[in-house]
Amino acid sequence: MPELILLVDDEASIIQLAQLYLEREGFRVASVGDGQAALDAVASQNPALIVLDVMLPNLDGFEVCRRLRADDNPVAILMLTARDDDIDKIVGLELGADDYLTKPFNPRELVARVKAILRRDARVSQPASAAIDLGDLSIDPSSREASIGEIQLDLRAKEFDLLLTLAENRGRVLSREKLLELAWGFDFYGQTRTVDVHVAHLRKKMGNCDVQIETVTGIGYKLVV
Repeated sequence: MPELILLVDDEASIIQLAQLYLEREGFRVASVGDGQAALDAVASQNPALIVLDVMLPNLDGFEVCRRLRADDNPVAILMLTARDDDIDKIVGLELGADDYLTKPFNPRELVARVKAILRRDARVSQPASAAIDLGDLSIDPSSREASIGEIQLDLRAKEFDLLLTLAENRGRVLSREKLLELAWGFDFYGQTRTVDVHVAHLRKKMGNCDVQIETVTGIGYKLVV
């Protein structure tokens, strides 16, 4: 059965446009117009991905995202922000959204982002590679856990994917676009702020680890021991 996409927006025109393009690509589509209805629909319909507007009646998109992640619901979330404002995007990513798209958006880009997120989630479910040990950092792809010595790191899904990608390419400089491709599966390169936000989170959580994420000015990042 085709994957179900839940559209959450109180603008009928946005719903209609997104539904048209997603259904053309073979997805099933459901829609609701407010935050509480979104939570109810996730519980009852178990969608593969939510296209979630930030500005919603009752509960805004940030609160919907926060509640889903607080309940450890792994549903993929693509947030829509009305402004081209980094703060909206950063807040959404910090709450556990998978990606963001700024309104007004090209519906083809919406479809590309949805496919990329779902492809990434499909790769996560594939057989994992061998464990990686670097200095005092251990990464186990099979359990999707990382630890520094005896202390397990509390990593969100995308933080783990990013750390694993850097570890698999340790010593190599990876551009932000390449990291989006490898860790997120994006084949449509928009803004790369997503990578910077997740790197900042990883650095904070890794603290004084033997392994550090090094910035290579003007190029990207690399993992060094």
